[in-house]
Amino acid sequence: MAATNWPAQLWVARHGQSAGNVARDAAELAQAAVIDLVHRDVDTPLSSLGEQQSRALGHWLGKLPEDQRPNVIMCSPYLRAKHTAEIMLEAAAVAKSDVYFLLDERLREKEFGVLDRLTRYGIQQKFPDLDEQRTHVGKFYFRPPGGESWCDVILRLRGMLDTLTRDYPEQRVMIIAHQVIVNCFRYLLENLTEHEILEIDRAGDVPNCAVTAYRFDPAAGVAGGLVLQQANFVEPLRDEGAPITVAKDLPVAPKS
Repeated sequence: MAATNWPAQLWVARHGQSAGNVARDAAELAQAAVIDLVHRDVDTPLSSLGEQQSRALGHWLGKLPEDQRPNVIMCSPYLRAKHTAEIMLEAAAVAKSDVYFLLDERLREKEFGVLDRLTRYGIQQKFPDLDEQRTHVGKFYFRPPGGESWCDVILRLRGMLDTLTRDYPEQRVMIIAHQVIVNCFRYLLENLTEHEILEIDRAGDVPNCAVTAYRFDPAAGVAGGLVLQQANFVEPLRDEGAPITVAKDLPVAPKS
């Protein structure tokens, strides 16, 4: 039996820059109400820069000793996250068959419901009452019609933690997902409060292809636990001169 139920190492990374990030920037600059996206959010691909960032992440991964690389890759089913993981493995010269690679819908992007594809201006124009409610309630608890709050995302990630401790004790697990997923994992693994995680969120967006790393520490908690090593690590991008980009969640809304 494993000495611990926790993975030995956990990395949580955001996908590379996507075409949706680029379209959002253009819509905000033009003060447009709607973000011009051809694809469903789930099908939004990486931008060419996002592919470059994913390769830089893979080159960093490939330089790690074999016994320090992830042997389990868990990925959001959204195309931009899946493509990031695949490019990363190819650049690391790691065959997909040499790791346990799986998609898990619990790692999907936060769902925005009726606010999907709207910019800050679009929300204020089309749903002023919801904009006011969101400002009052705050993003942690605010759930747009048909969408999710951060609490809803956290509830599904609690199930992910159960899966990690049941199926992958003492393994080296890397998760490729989205900005809100990264922050909600931090909330859970670091035992943060609403105020603390929103302060982290206010301080800056999670950079594309940034890595937040945890290692098992037997002295943490009652029976050991995962301890933060690095948050939003972007040195793999800097090492290769890949531009570091940040993008707010879609839709764009004021920080609360």
